[in-house]
Amino acid sequence: MSGMTDRFNYVYSCDLDVNVEIKIGTLEGERERPSYTELLEDSMLKFSGAYTEGCADLYVTCQVFSDGRPLSLAVSTSYKAFSTRWNWNEWLVLPVKYNDLPRNAVLALTIWDIYGPDKTIPVGGTTLPLFGKRGTFRQGMHDLKVWPKVEADPQHNSSTLGKTKDKNDQMSRLAKLSKKHRDGHMLKVDWLDRLTFREIEMVNEKQKRDSNFMYVMIEFPFINYEEMEYTVVYFEKDGDEPFNYRTHADVVTIPDPEILAENLVESKHHKLARSLRSGPTDRDMKPDAKTRDLLNAIASYPPFKPLTSEEQDLIWKFRFYLCSQKKALTKFLKCVNWKLHLEVRQALELLSRWSPIDAEDALELLSPIYQHPTVRKYAVSRLRQADDEDLLLYFLQLVQALKYENFEEIKNGVDNLSTRRDSMNTGDTGTLYPDKDRSLSMLSRASSHDSILDALGGISPKSEESPESKLEKEMDLATFLISRACNNSNLANFFYWFLSVESIDSDTSAKNQKVTEMYHVVMKRFSQALYKGGPDSRLRRATISRQQMFIEKLVDLVKMISRESGNRKKKSERLQALLQDAEVCKINFSDFEPLPLPLDPDVKVYAIIPEKAALFKSALMPCKLTFKTMDGPDYVAIFKHGDDLRQDQLVLQMISLMDKLLRRENLDLKLLPYKVLATSSKHGLVQYIDSINVADVLDKDGSIQNFFRKHAPAEGAPYGISPEVMDNYVKSCAGYSVITYVLGVGDRHLDNLMLTKTGKLFHIDFGYILGRDPKPMPSPMRLSKEMVEAMGGTSSEHFHEFKKLCYTSFLAIRRSANLILNLFSLTVDANIPDIALEPDKTVKKVQDKFVLHLTDEEAVHYMQNVIDVSVAAMMAAIVEQLHKMAQYWRK
Repeated sequence: MSGMTDRFNYVYSCDLDVNVEIKIGTLEGERERPSYTELLEDSMLKFSGAYTEGCADLYVTCQVFSDGRPLSLAVSTSYKAFSTRWNWNEWLVLPVKYNDLPRNAVLALTIWDIYGPDKTIPVGGTTLPLFGKRGTFRQGMHDLKVWPKVEADPQHNSSTLGKTKDKNDQMSRLAKLSKKHRDGHMLKVDWLDRLTFREIEMVNEKQKRDSNFMYVMIEFPFINYEEMEYTVVYFEKDGDEPFNYRTHADVVTIPDPEILAENLVESKHHKLARSLRSGPTDRDMKPDAKTRDLLNAIASYPPFKPLTSEEQDLIWKFRFYLCSQKKALTKFLKCVNWKLHLEVRQALELLSRWSPIDAEDALELLSPIYQHPTVRKYAVSRLRQADDEDLLLYFLQLVQALKYENFEEIKNGVDNLSTRRDSMNTGDTGTLYPDKDRSLSMLSRASSHDSILDALGGISPKSEESPESKLEKEMDLATFLISRACNNSNLANFFYWFLSVESIDSDTSAKNQKVTEMYHVVMKRFSQALYKGGPDSRLRRATISRQQMFIEKLVDLVKMISRESGNRKKKSERLQALLQDAEVCKINFSDFEPLPLPLDPDVKVYAIIPEKAALFKSALMPCKLTFKTMDGPDYVAIFKHGDDLRQDQLVLQMISLMDKLLRRENLDLKLLPYKVLATSSKHGLVQYIDSINVADVLDKDGSIQNFFRKHAPAEGAPYGISPEVMDNYVKSCAGYSVITYVLGVGDRHLDNLMLTKTGKLFHIDFGYILGRDPKPMPSPMRLSKEMVEAMGGTSSEHFHEFKKLCYTSFLAIRRSANLILNLFSLTVDANIPDIALEPDKTVKKVQDKFVLHLTDEEAVHYMQNVIDVSVAAMMAAIVEQLHKMAQYWRK
């Protein structure tokens, strides 16, 4: 050291086992008000501190980082009301010690402004390395430049450095000279020092006023011991050996037990507010205009949006007023504390008087959120009002909802039924697979519906009971599904196959074993109910047994073909030969009545045409089978073995549902929701639509329009194509564009976009949904330039019509968003791959696509932007070319 100082006192950072402290001093400068653009995007900014007269109530957060990773939790200043200037003057103890600091530790400071409930905006941020370039820890006061409207950036190349390396920055230069003076590197003269530092302060103040930045003053402490001042110098123990700091460990948040503990005051208030004493006054309570609007807004929330405690109390307070609003019932049931007997009693009494909800909204009450059996039975009572055609649209989800039912109640149903059957001594085992030689003449002569209800332990609808008693004794979900399936052949067909898939689960966990056992019990109850239900039900039972044997024979046949040697052509020839040999494969319908095809029970088939059987180009080689039908043309289906079709089945169910929703709005978009049925988790059937993929169309004909001109020419019509074909093309493009966007279908390329000769476009292969996509930077919609050119380009009338149809169909589907969200909520435990990845985010992903926070007009603008971005997407075209090259090399 120089002779100006006697000695340099220092302490190693590794030896200092105390917490780092920092003093937050003042903030100087003027805040910039939000721009009009920012106000339009967030109108609440009008009420932020930027519009407050005087100094708004701001607070500062401090956190230590290393390599961009937090070393500790953030610490913030306490609340303080300001009048003329921002002056915290508060020491903060950071939850990190000196001996834990790495050499590159950075202090990040962010100043925050509050402008609404749980809403904050950053006034600005700044960062400062804790150690200087010579390894000494910061000391004394520092003025840091605050970068406006951003949080502090703790990265290595920080964009919010509080001290810049600009040589023209006079404040930084004077600060360095002051530090040299403080450290004793400059001669100290008292009278001259006072004049100099006063002048330095004036220069700093002027530069701050002239700058567009705000400045925050902070102070680091001096380390004193036995009246001596020490400087902290960075040093590692065993510094000669390599030493790595754990800067990448996650910060662990330890919950405060006092926060998690029950608030006795709030609990007492809750009980008093909802006690029976408040009943008479609540019955006559009417909301004012403002409260009424708020209640209506809450009632229109998406199904699974959580309600705040204030919203719950508001709904409970006006529960009698809301009784006439059927949409508010599900929100009311969320407000009930189902652990309090008196509250539950009030809720169930009110449930029986509430305006009956629609069957579509009742699906929400079957989700795992609602566990009370009376509520679930109420949901079933509303579903009983739906006809079989509507019920079939969401039958798949109703079977999934059985997972959330009371297993003991389902089990008791079959135990009680077995007891009845034993007393009858009929001699039938009650299994779903009756012996072939057993005569069907033993069928019961009783009325089908009454017999089924009796077999299931159902309630006679003729008994007169109080509303509460009726709710208690309503059908449970399993009984309802079995009774409806026993009285409708199509429902019985799909109910059996949906149950069959769920009854076979490879997961050996205790939870899944219990679920599988539950489905076995339901299957047994279904079988027994069919046996007891009368002639029609017994016939359905026999038909399902034949379908099961048919699928088993198909599986055996496919396995036999897969073991054959040779290429695809030889295997196809072997398949045809086996189909002609009834003794080998035993798939011959001549000995039976025509069989309702499991994929589509309305189609009665009686034979497979051997010479038309074929194998597709694929690793699994799916079988293409052509069936002879009784009353119509041949029916072509694909049997896939080794493939789980449950995800495709769900997507096609949703497309079929949305098609029906659009048709109810008089929007026929010429969709082709072909049928898919998973007959197990490893095989299933797919309807075959005669079509050609767009990639082959472009290879053979050069363009989609050339393909249409070849198959549907029309002289004098636009582009020389039949107007009906162009209409089909534009409508189907619009329908599938919107639906695949809502479902987040990924991996779209020209090989899985199909075209028919009548102009209908449709999608196949749904291996990626809910936003998943193996391709980088996918466009929101699959709209290739070839598809747009087929409409005549972006300036053509057909493309404008396409956009209008997209807007109209999006709004129409959006109006049924609650139904679609309810259906997805019931599939979170369905073992569907893309849902199983993040089951808790499934509903949120679909909900985000609907942009329910926007008005209809705003939603149209949003969809317009989605279309524009998709049409202009360059990455999709590049990826398509890469995919085309990959397909070429695979051939």
